[in-house]
Amino acid sequence: QVQLVESGGGLVQAGDSLRLSCAASGRTFSAMGWFRQAPGKEREFVAAISWSGRNAYYKNYANSVKGRFTGSRDNVKNTVYLQMNNLKPEDTAVYYCAASSFVRPIDSYTGPDFGSWGQGTQVTVSS
Repeated sequence: QVQLVESGGGLVQAGDSLRLSCAASGRTFSAMGWFRQAPGKEREFVAAISWSGRNAYYKNYANSVKGRFTGSRDNVKNTVYLQMNNLKPEDTAVYYCAASSFVRPIDSYTGPDFGSWGQGTQVTVSS
C-alpha cells in the first residue's frame, strides 16, 4: 500500500523558514512533487524532484518560489524535503506532496502525473 506521510508545517512569520518532509512507502517512484492550495484558489505546482540512479537529481520550481525553496531527497529514508526560506504571506496554503511513477523531463511533470498524494500540511505565514 502506497503511503505518503507529510510533516513540518506550522505558523511562522514573514521571513522565517520551514522544512517540510514527505516519507514515502509502499513502492518506488520516479519523481516526487510539492503542490499547494490556498483558500479559494486552485491547487498549484510548487516543486518537483526526480532522480536517475543514486546521485543524479533533477529539480524544477515554480517561478514564485525560485531562489527561496529547495527540494532534496534522502534516498536511504525514501524521504523528500522542501526547505522553504524567506517565507511570505502569499505562501500560506496547504502543502501536499505527491509521487509519480512516470519518467518525464523534470519540467514536464504536472498534477495528473502524480498518482499518490499525501494528506497535506498547513503552512501559515503571518505578516
